[in-house]
Amino acid sequence: MLESHAFFTKMVDELVEFSEYDPELADGIKWLDEQARKKGISFYDMVFEVLYKHDINLKAKEWLNSRN
Repeated sequence: MLESHAFFTKMVDELVEFSEYDPELADGIKWLDEQARKKGISFYDMVFEVLYKHDINLKAKEWLNSRN
């Protein structure tokens, strides 16, 4: 568990560093930070929440498409 947490944290940190060269990514990171502050959660928790919801939505769409 600690290993996966460290991997996730490092990945997010690298995205934040890379945002210096990508204005659109920088804007997204600023938005995520604002949302995290509004919710009273950490930036990393906010990133996880967004990625988790995205993954769930993707899987739901795949399931729905497989049913049709």
